[in-house]
Amino acid sequence: MRYLLLSILLFIAVVSVQAQDTLSVENAKKKPLKIEHAEPLYIDLIRDLGAHKGEKEWNIGAGMTDNLSYDEYEFLVEYEWAPINRLGLEIEVPVTLYSKNSKDRNGEVNRPSDRVESLKLASQYTFFVSEKLQTSMALGQITEFEFKDFDTFSRNDMFQGLLFNPFFIAAKRWGKDFHSLIYTGPRLSRHFGHSGINTSYEVNTSFHYMIPHSRNFVGLELNKEIADGNMHVTARPQMRLAIHEGLMVGIVSGIPLTRGNERISSFVRLIYEPGHKRHSH
Repeated sequence: MRYLLLSILLFIAVVSVQAQDTLSVENAKKKPLKIEHAEPLYIDLIRDLGAHKGEKEWNIGAGMTDNLSYDEYEFLVEYEWAPINRLGLEIEVPVTLYSKNSKDRNGEVNRPSDRVESLKLASQYTFFVSEKLQTSMALGQITEFEFKDFDTFSRNDMFQGLLFNPFFIAAKRWGKDFHSLIYTGPRLSRHFGHSGINTSYEVNTSFHYMIPHSRNFVGLELNKEIADGNMHVTARPQMRLAIHEGLMVGIVSGIPLTRGNERISSFVRLIYEPGHKRHSH
């Protein structure tokens, strides 16, 4: 529990520092420049780059991955908001469930246990926005408190580890309709009761075409994770459709490009932005 308290205090400290650094901006009547960038749908951002104070968004996601000997179902609920200009915060709770598939006829495969994956607290600050370059850059961090499996979960012993993921984002708009983005950083995890820190590195790149005069887009997201000297790459073709002002749905397919247990996957994200207003940039 002390790890939870320390992280929450750190989370609040980051917010306080950023609030002081941007106080002069908050006092200005005109909101700072914000460039509209296409946001990847699977590994999404904490909040829009260059977010304006008061923005908020709910996400509900569901996906299925076909592994060699079992199926994996993932669900998530997340809430993100901007307490001040250019600072985004997020709380997310992902859940993973497993079931046998046709290749596990005798139930002999040792499948992972169902679990609430973690409590995720994240922050992201856009430190650079250039209208001339049509580019935005941001720094951020995700802290995950990893829960134990359902079969070992107890009220007094809920967490099994801690994951810390600092990251850097750079996005560029090419002309009016084409968008590119890179999201990269290390993932540092520590399991309680074990010494040492496990380290991996992720590089997520995406390229999108946004349909003119709409929020709809089609694109490709490439998720690359480097761990223990190996790289795992998954290509995720995707599209986003606006159902109504402030309500969108994202549809993603996953195609692993490296050999492993993971096969084809799918993911759907429902995105709701209360009070959304389209920006001209």
